[in-house]
Amino acid sequence: MNLFTSIINMLELTYLIDNLGDLVLLTGIIAFLLLLSALPFSFWAIVGGKRSSLVRVLVGVANLFLASLLALRWFESGHFPISNLYESLCFLTWSCTLLQLILERSWPSPIVPSILTPFSLLTLAFASFALPDQLKVSQPLVPALKSSWLVMHVSVIMCSYAALLIGSLLSFAVLLVNRSETLRIMGSSVENNGPENSYFVNKQSGSYSVSLPITFTNSEYLDNLSYRTITVGFLLLTFGLISGAVWANEAWGAWWSWDPKETWAFISWLVYAAYLHSRITRGWQGRKPAIIALLGLLVIIICYLGVNLLGVGLHSYGWFFG
Repeated sequence: MNLFTSIINMLELTYLIDNLGDLVLLTGIIAFLLLLSALPFSFWAIVGGKRSSLVRVLVGVANLFLASLLALRWFESGHFPISNLYESLCFLTWSCTLLQLILERSWPSPIVPSILTPFSLLTLAFASFALPDQLKVSQPLVPALKSSWLVMHVSVIMCSYAALLIGSLLSFAVLLVNRSETLRIMGSSVENNGPENSYFVNKQSGSYSVSLPITFTNSEYLDNLSYRTITVGFLLLTFGLISGAVWANEAWGAWWSWDPKETWAFISWLVYAAYLHSRITRGWQGRKPAIIALLGLLVIIICYLGVNLLGVGLHSYGWFFG
């Protein structure tokens, strides 16, 4: 009877509201378990050479739980749930899993989930189990963050991080898959809409010729997906930097202060600009542009986590050191 009463009390709305913080953490753990369950099936699908529908379902349900987590934290805190490191990591994982599902629709290959699922799992594991408890608790916004720019700037920046990280991971896969075969640069023109159409330019006449259909290797599909994903991430990062400069001028009276986060974000922009330049101009052939994207992966990690964990600058969420 006491157990039955306890269950009834837990279902009461007042109890849920009073313990909403614990419910948020529980939702994150459930999402972690779903991604953990999807991991072995994504690897087994590689062996079978066929995409696993179960992996897609598990990742999709995990994405819904992460969306619920963010909604619950928003309801709990009263502001957009991206004000501390735990919330931003959950938002990043939600963005990565959503992008993974979109990419799987574009190319139904077991390679994509086997590369991207481990990253989402590690990100959520770090948020759920590695962060100190004080970094998981929702805190009131500082005056500088009480602005309509919070949703626009931070969400765009986090989505750009997700796209750039995913694109870089796909480039890492390019370096591993079909290494014995020559990689043809596909989709390196702004006129190209995807693998279905590849345009070849005659430099002497300036004319375009189209050859259809074209057989793509796994590495070429990965390279094309990486290029398009990084392009989207780069555009979002550009917009995020511009909106951040406007917000900084409004909040602190300066468009740019060379804060460590701003500096590393600008370095990230330069690295990915170099990647896109090498692809558009075809200055580097083969797998060389993928090396630049892999460098971008390291720079983004430093920009996002390194600055935060060292607790330096105006953009720090929290830290272990310093």
